[in-house]
Amino acid sequence: MRNRYLDLLRFLAIVRVVVYHVTGWASLTLLFPAMSVMFALAGSLMAASLHRSGPTAVGRRLRRLLPSLWVVAAVFVPAMLLTGLPLTPKVLLWLFPVSDPPANYWGALALSPIWYLRDYLWFVLASPIALWLFRRYPLPTLVAPYCLLLAIEFGVYPNAPGVLREFGLYFGAWLLGFAHQAGMLRRLANRVLVPTVLVLAAAGGAWILAHPGPRGYDLNDNPLGNALWSAAFILVALGRAPSSAEWVDRSEVFGRVVTVLNRRALTVYLWHMAFVVALTPLVDVVGWSHQDPVGLAIRVALVFLLVGVVTALVGWVEDVAAQRPPELIPGGRRPPVPATRWHAESRRGADPDRAAAAPATEPPGDGVPAQRGRGGDVTTG
Repeated sequence: MRNRYLDLLRFLAIVRVVVYHVTGWASLTLLFPAMSVMFALAGSLMAASLHRSGPTAVGRRLRRLLPSLWVVAAVFVPAMLLTGLPLTPKVLLWLFPVSDPPANYWGALALSPIWYLRDYLWFVLASPIALWLFRRYPLPTLVAPYCLLLAIEFGVYPNAPGVLREFGLYFGAWLLGFAHQAGMLRRLANRVLVPTVLVLAAAGGAWILAHPGPRGYDLNDNPLGNALWSAAFILVALGRAPSSAEWVDRSEVFGRVVTVLNRRALTVYLWHMAFVVALTPLVDVVGWSHQDPVGLAIRVALVFLLVGVVTALVGWVEDVAAQRPPELIPGGRRPPVPATRWHAESRRGADPDRAAAAPATEPPGDGVPAQRGRGGDVTTG
């Protein structure tokens, strides 16, 4: 059975990212470091896939990741080309964004969440080697990204390439997902877990307080504080995770919403920022400033409404990419599987990626900051 607690974490992360991008409230990044949580969940899933399928899991993961991006590119790239984006070979990065794909003046902000797919691609490609190292040298492998980030932040490794900066910032969360999948976090005794969490949270919190960014105490402006604070959060959220959370489905409506956002997480993430940008002029037209709670609530509701419409239109691409029957609204009741098909699937074993994406009833990873080198500076969350 699918662990609904992990579904709940992903649901909360997606909602938190969208709300943060509308409101710009820096406190949300401290209360719930959503992007690190999403990378940790993705790392756990990737480790499980590699364990079951070996290196072929990399191709399967890319197959599930890229089609939703291609839908976004099919809509926005022609629009950007018509509004001044030069047609160069770099446009091909919209097919496989191992580096930031080009964008024009309006597309750079509306499509800024692409940084997440870029980092996700790097981490997926690195996962077979990283998992091999993790299984043999778990602790050194786990702390390596944090040591890299310390070296960068303290000037020991100045002018580090952007790829290494991203590995230092988020690959530690991805590796914590490895540790979760291996059961290491769950087996940590409280006498080890609690002091570790307190040290990480204290160090990260102190660094954040001592180095406020342009938006105050926003994790997105503070890579080292972000990594340490997020590590402490993940250790608690996954290290003491319940084995399940059946209560999520006690309310049929809430359970369905959690399922929909999990099955359409990529579509929601890729499209929501465009609607945040499109609705921004409402601030000037009707005066919905960030100090107006009612106006902010209406803007959040409008963004979710618009995202819901586009998700209904193109979200089925995630089903096709995962080799599932396409659904307009995921999580509905399915007809029973014929006995002959059930026996055939039991003999050959379930596809781990399809099983991980299945609903719970079936058996089996912000804001508008100043742009720096990575898109995460615009939409990290």
